[in-house]
Amino acid sequence: MNLASSERAGVPERAGPFAHFTRDFTASIVVFLVAMPLCMGIAIASGVPPEKGIVTGIIGGIVVGFLAGSPLQVSGPAAGLAVIVFEFVRENGIEALGPVLLLAGVLQLVAGALKLGGLFRAISPAVVHGMLAGIGALIVIGQFHIMFDEKPLSSGLENIAMMPARILGLNPFDLSGTELALALGVLTIVVMLGWEKLRPKSMALVPGALLGVMAATLLAWFLNLGVARIDVPASLGAAFAFPTSAAWFAPLANPTLIVAAVAIAFIASAETLLSAAAVDRMHDGVRTEYNKELRAQGVGNFLCGLVGALPMTGVIVRSSANVQAGAQTRLSAILHGAWILGFVALLPWLLREVPMAALGGVLVVTGARLVSLKHVRHLFHAHGFLPAAIWATTFILVVATDLLTGVLVGLALTLVEVMPFARSLRLKVHEHDEGAATRLELHGAATFVGLTRLNMVLEKLPADRPVHLDLAHLRAMDHTTAETLREWLSRRLQRGYQDRVTGPETLLRPLPLTG
Repeated sequence: MNLASSERAGVPERAGPFAHFTRDFTASIVVFLVAMPLCMGIAIASGVPPEKGIVTGIIGGIVVGFLAGSPLQVSGPAAGLAVIVFEFVRENGIEALGPVLLLAGVLQLVAGALKLGGLFRAISPAVVHGMLAGIGALIVIGQFHIMFDEKPLSSGLENIAMMPARILGLNPFDLSGTELALALGVLTIVVMLGWEKLRPKSMALVPGALLGVMAATLLAWFLNLGVARIDVPASLGAAFAFPTSAAWFAPLANPTLIVAAVAIAFIASAETLLSAAAVDRMHDGVRTEYNKELRAQGVGNFLCGLVGALPMTGVIVRSSANVQAGAQTRLSAILHGAWILGFVALLPWLLREVPMAALGGVLVVTGARLVSLKHVRHLFHAHGFLPAAIWATTFILVVATDLLTGVLVGLALTLVEVMPFARSLRLKVHEHDEGAATRLELHGAATFVGLTRLNMVLEKLPADRPVHLDLAHLRAMDHTTAETLREWLSRRLQRGYQDRVTGPETLLRPLPLTG
């Protein structure tokens, strides 16, 4: 964001990368402690060695942190891509992941250069949250098997079908590797959840995932338990798999793998930019430059493909920890990547003591938190049956078939919402200066089709006076636009602006303010 746009938003530009060094330094340590178990756990959930996730975390911190358009967002391997990577590696092998990810990074770079970042913000929240809920469910049922020291099966339905057999196969009178691994996984979950409920305020920034993994690791080491532990190379250099010949690019001649690259680029971009929007709601600092963030993610995924690592996105768990820890600039994200690099380079033997079941426990909790029934209830009460049905359909198809099918069907269903207005989808936005306030008058149908332009207008509004949002001339508003306006108004309300909204009661219902 340039100086002019920062001043319009009422946010002063930061003095420099080291202007808040102390707060960024302490925040980076918190983010590092949160990121380490997640980098390894997501790699395992993706069906690749844990060091691949660590490499992605390093690149996401040092490289993407330096280039990012969202100053406080932290990038790295994300649970949202674990399912699609797992299926890809199972069907095509880990060797094909590098070139496909490299192409996905190029696609993100091109999208950012063409200023398409705003389009991803127009994706239906019902589809996005239904997709994330489906991914969360798949992670839970897949990592359930990791907690038994077993490998997940090839599909979500097969994993569900096998769960009763895992439980019935336990023998409490003969504690072997399976029973001990499950005990360590459950211990990790109990410590994580217990700490988050009982921790004192003075230690609120200590992550429960770290304590859970530490408890399981110490117990397994002290009792010398015969359970599977993570396998990391003695040297971090072994985790980098650079191309050695032109044959490395051969997978890109396969149309199916090109489709996979497009899917990874689309999902990674959508998750990143939606996460960036969520991070912007958490602080009053510099706003996200969406196209710059998209280009930074493209560079990151290009490099991850080049070295054979996992794909990355902006990650809300690490980003929220960064904001809560008091970070002020991108330096905290850069430093967290440096801490990961230093830790793995100097203490790889310590990582080899961590039980696989402990990371499975961390991912079970992480996946469960992605399944937000609160969101689908909000969609139903605020917007009616159709958005809730879109959420449910996307969720079910992601679990029962595959992620791409679920997302595409969900996006197709969003068209049903705007079909009654197919002949007049144009949205006109008129801005009027009324002295003490700015009146924003909307005409036509406010749908996701015109949301990119509407977002641009909203972000350019003067920040030194209230806004009167006049909806009297609107014929309709879909749930995607309504959610965008609701969040925008809520954000301004938190900052003390006395905005008002006028118009038809049916359009006002999902919005926080009326007049």
